[in-house]
Amino acid sequence: MKQGHQIIKDLTVANWMINKWIYVLSTNSMKEAAKFFNKIDADFITVIDNGKPIGIITGKSIVQAFLDHGENMPVTEYMSRNHFQLVHADQFIIDVCKLPSSNCLVVDDEHRLIGILTSNEIQRGLVHYINELDQSFHSAEIVEVILESAYEGVAMVDRNGIIVEFNEAYSRFTGVDKKDAIGHPVQEVIENTNLHRTVKTGIAERGVIQYIQGQPMVVHRIPVWRNGELVGAIGMLIFEGVTELYQIYDRYQEKKQKMKNEKYPKKEISHQLQSDNYLEQIIGQSEELAKLKRMTRKVAQTEATVLITGDSGTGKELFVKSIHHLSDYKSGPFVCVNCGAIPEQLFESELFGYEDGSFTGAKRGGKIGKFKLADNGTLFLDEIGEMPLTMQTKLLRVIQEKEYEKVGGLTKQPLKARVVAATNRNLKVMVEKGTFREDLYYRINVIELHIPPLRKRERDIPLLISSYLLTICKKYNIQKKDITAEAMGVLMKYKWYGNIRELINTIEKLVILTEGDMIHYHHLPNYMKREEFTIDNQLSPMHQVKHQEHMRESELIKITLEQTGGNKTKTAQKLGIHRTTLYQKLKKFGIEM
Repeated sequence: MKQGHQIIKDLTVANWMINKWIYVLSTNSMKEAAKFFNKIDADFITVIDNGKPIGIITGKSIVQAFLDHGENMPVTEYMSRNHFQLVHADQFIIDVCKLPSSNCLVVDDEHRLIGILTSNEIQRGLVHYINELDQSFHSAEIVEVILESAYEGVAMVDRNGIIVEFNEAYSRFTGVDKKDAIGHPVQEVIENTNLHRTVKTGIAERGVIQYIQGQPMVVHRIPVWRNGELVGAIGMLIFEGVTELYQIYDRYQEKKQKMKNEKYPKKEISHQLQSDNYLEQIIGQSEELAKLKRMTRKVAQTEATVLITGDSGTGKELFVKSIHHLSDYKSGPFVCVNCGAIPEQLFESELFGYEDGSFTGAKRGGKIGKFKLADNGTLFLDEIGEMPLTMQTKLLRVIQEKEYEKVGGLTKQPLKARVVAATNRNLKVMVEKGTFREDLYYRINVIELHIPPLRKRERDIPLLISSYLLTICKKYNIQKKDITAEAMGVLMKYKWYGNIRELINTIEKLVILTEGDMIHYHHLPNYMKREEFTIDNQLSPMHQVKHQEHMRESELIKITLEQTGGNKTKTAQKLGIHRTTLYQKLKKFGIEM
C-alpha cells in the first residue's frame, strides 16, 4: 500500500489543473459570456469579482438566458453559485473525486483564483495513474481506493470482458450489487455496454452516449495496455441525467430555426459550422494534441504571425484552416501557396501578380496575384523552407510594410491578408547554413505551433484507426470492419514515419484487401510485423519466449491445416487436441481457412 500512497502524492490538483483560463467579470453581460464560452474547451466559465470567484456560467445557463431574451443581463443573474467547489492546489485528485461537483475552482490562501479543474482533468489524472501501475491489472489495492472514491460509475473488465471491479456509484445507478456484478460478462450486467468490444479492438471511445435504463448517459471506454498487450478496459459514466439539458437545447434549436432567416444569414452560419468542424477533424485525445488545440483557439483570435512546423503528413494544413475559420478573417478566402511547387522565376508574379505587358509572354490584361486573391482572408505559405532567397527578401519587406507592388506596377497595394506559414524543414538549421533569412524567420515565427509526429502520440493511434476505418468503409460502401487487439498492438508500436498520411493509406489498403469483417495480425504488412519483432527483442526474456511460442504454435497449425487440406477434424487429431480447442486457437491467431 505504500507504493499506492506515493503515487497518490504525485496526483495533486496543481499537476492537473488548467493554469490558463478565460473568465468573465460580474459586470459582463450573458451575451459577452456566450462569446467567451465559444472560445474554450472547458464546460464552464468562472465569474470573478475583485479577483475572487463568485460563480460559474455553464452552457445550460447561456441557453436559458437566450431563451429568456436575457442575453444583455449581467452574468450574476444567471450564474450558478452552488454547482462548483473551491479546492486548493495541494489537494489530491483522489480527494476531489469525493466532492459533490466536478466543476472545481482552484484558489490560493487568499481565495484568489489560480486555475480550474473539470471532470476531464480528473478523469485524465486517474486514468494516467491506473496506466502507470506496475502491478497486475486488478490486484493493486490502490485501484479499489480510486474506484470507491469516484462519484461517477466506474467498471473495469479483464481481457475476456469479465467484470473485475465495479464501484458503488455504478451499483447504485444500475441496481446491481457489486458482488453480483464481479465475475460476470459485462454485457450481462451493464445495459447497452460496448466494453466487451473495447477489449477486443483496443479502440477508445470518449464522450459517447449510452442508454442505461432508458436514460442517456455520457460515457468513456478506455482500453488498458501493458507491455504492448491489451489487458482490459475501464468504463466511466461521466454525466448522469443529461435529458434535461437535451430538452432545453432542443427548445433553443426550434426557436433559432424560426428566427434563422431574419437574424442569421446562411453565410455566417456556414462559417461557424466550418470553424467548429476543422478543429474537430483533428482526431486525438493526447495531451500534446489537446494543448495544440487550445493554442490554436488562442492564436486565431490575434493578428500574430504563426509558423506551423512538423514532419510531413502530420496535418499542418488542418491547423492552418482552423486558425482561419476561428479568426476575424473567416469571412474572407483561404488561399494556399505551395512554395515547393512554383519555379523560382515565377515566384514573384505568382504572389504579387503582374500588369499588362510587364514582360514577354505576359497574359493580356495582367494577372491577379495570391496576395490580392487573399484580401480580407488568410494566405497560407506551405513549405516556406523551399522559397528562394531572393523571394524571401521581398516577402520580408511585404510583411513588414504591409504593402506590395505588382510586377511591372507603379503603385503600392495594401496587404489585407493574414499570413500563416508552414514547413517540415528545420528553419533554424537553414538559418545557420545561410539558406533561409534570419530576419524573415523571426518575422514569421512570432508564434510557433509544432505538431509532434504520430510516433510520439501513441495514445491517438487507436482513435485515428477507428475513425478512418469507418470513413474508408463508407467511402467504398464496404461493411464496417474491426481490428483485433493483437493487430492494434502492432500498429501502436509501429513508428509511422509517414505519419497520418501513411496511416490512412495503410488502413485503406487493409479495408480493401481484407476478407471478412475483422482485420487480424496476419493481414498486416510484413514490414510492420518485422518492426514489432525488433521491438519485442527489447522486452523482457519471458515476453520474448511467450511471443516466439505463439509464433511457432500459429505456424504449426497453419502447416497442419495445409497437410490435411483444411480438414479441421483431421488437423485436431494430428495436433493431439480437441476440435473445439482448435477452433479457439484459430480464432486466437486469426487463422482463416
